[in-house]
Amino acid sequence: MDAVRSPSLDAVRAALAHLSDPEIPVVSLAELGILRDVRMGEDGVAEVVITPTYSGCPAMGQIEDDIRAALDGAGLAARVRTQLSPAWTTDWMTAEAREKLHAYGIAPPNGRAAHASDKVVSFARRAATQPVPCPRCGSTHTTETSPFGSAACKALYRCLDCLEPFDLFKPY
Repeated sequence: MDAVRSPSLDAVRAALAHLSDPEIPVVSLAELGILRDVRMGEDGVAEVVITPTYSGCPAMGQIEDDIRAALDGAGLAARVRTQLSPAWTTDWMTAEAREKLHAYGIAPPNGRAAHASDKVVSFARRAATQPVPCPRCGSTHTTETSPFGSAACKALYRCLDCLEPFDLFKPY
């Protein structure tokens, strides 16, 4: 890259706006809340801050590579920083992300995390009796078949009416 320019934060955000989650391509990193912040570092270099949906998320390497490629392709210089605290929460997902998950066949989280402070996060877990609507037919006659779905951040469910399996994005 010959002429890397010092980017504006808006230029960095624009270069990253199209990036989607590698495991759920219908939602952007920003919509999921993984793209946590774009800010100017103390040294005047832009920083892209990302937070994984959980600390062992195997997609983070791909996400960081995608961010670097998008920035390089736009001729922008920025650092990518992974921040684990406070931990990611489904509260950071936008309403658009929840709608896109549903349309894609993944039940969006049906619970909200309760935050005690910026440093400590306590989670309000979904009550076992709270129904999970099927993203295909809308029925609440569903059952959890496994607490682990296609990724650790999802649980596997089955609709007892249409008999289709589906993932539930776990509320954290």
